[in-house]
Amino acid sequence: MTIIDSNTPSPQLAPDSVIATIGMFDGVHRGHATLLTHLVTEAACLRLKSAVVTFRQHPQLVFNPNSDLRMILPLNERLRLIASFGVDYVILLDFTPQLAALTSSQFMSMLRDNFGISHLIVGFNHHFGHNREDSFPQYVAQGRELGVTVLKAPEYLGRYAPVSSSIIRKLISSGRVEDAALCMGRPFSISGIVVHGFKNGRKIGFPTANVGEFYPLLILPHNGVYAGHATVSGISHNAMINIGCRPTLHNGKQVTVEANLFDFDDDIYGQPITVTFTRFMRYEVMFSGLDELKRQLAHDRDESIKILTGK
Repeated sequence: MTIIDSNTPSPQLAPDSVIATIGMFDGVHRGHATLLTHLVTEAACLRLKSAVVTFRQHPQLVFNPNSDLRMILPLNERLRLIASFGVDYVILLDFTPQLAALTSSQFMSMLRDNFGISHLIVGFNHHFGHNREDSFPQYVAQGRELGVTVLKAPEYLGRYAPVSSSIIRKLISSGRVEDAALCMGRPFSISGIVVHGFKNGRKIGFPTANVGEFYPLLILPHNGVYAGHATVSGISHNAMINIGCRPTLHNGKQVTVEANLFDFDDDIYGQPITVTFTRFMRYEVMFSGLDELKRQLAHDRDESIKILTGK
């Protein structure tokens, strides 16, 4: 897949050579999968190149920089997953006030003139343009005037419908990582670098890998303990994951993400790590002391092993 970045010189696409769809594609969930599969299929039938038009920044964060919106995926992972469907191009735009001011007709005209787009697939219930009030028949009429064929994408009607990025964000933030995984078609994960922490876990027999340097706008699951996996150097390890402030250890109010990898005690500071969430187990609570905390962590580890191995 070729990334055409509006900020850098890009290959010139031939006029009328591209069929595209538009969206943020945060989460690249089952609904997005339906759309992307349809895009690639239509491109093959029409002998056109397929393209996804997406944005570096979420529009809500541009209009309201103080928004509490958090993303399901960082940009690099979003692009990687889009590429996995066999899309030829991603057209990466900056969502600026100038772009936001374009009407839907002006936006289609820009896509036609700058990126050779002759066909546009409009996702189910998706709207674009300045007022976002135009309907699908209006898009079709505008496209006809511009020489752009506008097509409607099929709606995802599978077992887990309805699916949307906003629904998935709510599931993740409430700790319902199992349900989020069903909507996305894969588990939610966080990738970062193993950084030094307080090292209190090692002192009580539960050493943890502290995940740092992850995407700062990433949504986090609700504070608590989860069964999951941690992948280091391409190897996945069963793990239990804690998100929270570790109140029993009085480590302040900063929320951290840390994983206790089972049967693993290598020095991995500075290495990339991905933690994947399988199931929520319990909320974070303050215990009476270290002995009670150690007993609970031992119980959490046993429960995690049962969840992850089925034993």
